[in-house]
Amino acid sequence: MVSFADLGLSQKVLQAVEDAGYTQPTPIQEGAIPHAIQGKDVCGIAQTGTGKTASFVLPMITRLERGRARARMPRTLILEPTRELAAQVDENFQKYGKYHKLNVALLIGGVSFGDQEKKLERGADVLIATPGRLLDHSERGKLLLTGVEVLVIDEADRMLDMGFIPDIERIVSLIPFTRQTLFFSATMPPEIQRLADKFLQGPVRVETAKPSTTAITVEQRLIRTGGKDYEKRATLRDALKSQDNIKNAIVFCNRKRDVATVWKSLEKHGFSVGALHGDMDQRSRTQMLQGFKDNEIQILVASDVAARGLDIPDVSHVYNYDVPIHAEDYVHRIGRTGRAGREGQAFSLVEKSATKYLDAIEKLIEKKIEWIDLADGVADAIDASEAEEPKRAKRGNSRKRGAKTEEKVEQPISEAKPSEEKEERKTKIKENNAQQKTGKDDDKNNDRRRNNKKNKVDNDNNQSTGFGAEDAIPAFMFNGR
Repeated sequence: MVSFADLGLSQKVLQAVEDAGYTQPTPIQEGAIPHAIQGKDVCGIAQTGTGKTASFVLPMITRLERGRARARMPRTLILEPTRELAAQVDENFQKYGKYHKLNVALLIGGVSFGDQEKKLERGADVLIATPGRLLDHSERGKLLLTGVEVLVIDEADRMLDMGFIPDIERIVSLIPFTRQTLFFSATMPPEIQRLADKFLQGPVRVETAKPSTTAITVEQRLIRTGGKDYEKRATLRDALKSQDNIKNAIVFCNRKRDVATVWKSLEKHGFSVGALHGDMDQRSRTQMLQGFKDNEIQILVASDVAARGLDIPDVSHVYNYDVPIHAEDYVHRIGRTGRAGREGQAFSLVEKSATKYLDAIEKLIEKKIEWIDLADGVADAIDASEAEEPKRAKRGNSRKRGAKTEEKVEQPISEAKPSEEKEERKTKIKENNAQQKTGKDDDKNNDRRRNNKKNKVDNDNNQSTGFGAEDAIPAFMFNGR
């Protein structure tokens, strides 16, 4: 049986790994670390939750034991698609590099440029960045990538989904050709394969699971629901209440606006819940995520910003409030549970319009997912306050021409108005309308008089200014007649 000591890691790194409580490497770590230490390009493919981050962090620390970084010239570069993933990698370097004096700089949005520039000036052994913020520093002249020895492109398929590929290509063009490149992804669609072929030189391919497969430790189930928003929220509450072994859970929504709606609904019904989506500022996102990790929040409602690579090791349940539009996202979402050999459960709420997305998911994972019926009916759980508000009636009379109606419109007060009062009100309305009409006619007459005065001949200057209703015809028009 292979141990970390067999992978070629330094003694300091091995001691840090032992302090963290790990004894045996995962398959992706066992396959990637030895080649990474030797300086070879690696293309690693493994489902989420299998330890890909340590597959490049551990060999990088070992290689960085020799040498020092210069100002504004990092020695290694790690590209991540989101701030949360970048911060997570930073935590890994703090944990496994505890016996090393490495300068680690984190370049992400939501943090002032000034603080980040100070770290770059001190010299960074490791630079962890999101593509946009990295290019911002580079264009300001505060960062040089000509000294990068190792480039890591993490969560490559997520980079593709978020439209970062043009930025990645620009960044790679600034890095020496002699670099070592470590390329990791949970899935390997054709677009990502072409990207790997472009960036890697004779790579060692390490594949520990069939692309787009789900962990066998995750129990997957489907739940039917109505298409109305209030029906889905009621079904979600039923699904949460039906599980008595929930330690914590992540509820995924396709849209950021639904994250806020579902969060408010669950909070209203007494659940311990928080929210996480891309429009939140960095401080709020960090606090919310930390609260979930520390079990201060039991349920986290999130968009797909939380689906990729976040290391929350002991999530017991995942709920898809919406069936993901892209089948690959399903793999990443349910990969938040059942990590590191633990058991997990994943439930997906499926309305009729989402069956085409479900078909694509089952085709991708090559597995039929079982349907279940909730013990309590959804109709019983629907709160009147959760129902959608009735649509506002159109203005005007909706009755067709010639049709008669016998229905009486209920008065908003307890007793109907007397008929005399109605007639009096109608009379006043007619009078007001007549006054308004008279006023408009007076206004028109006044305008006409003003125009006539304006158009009269100015006798002082003996010049014609127009032909008003009261003007005489000028004499010059009769000349020659």
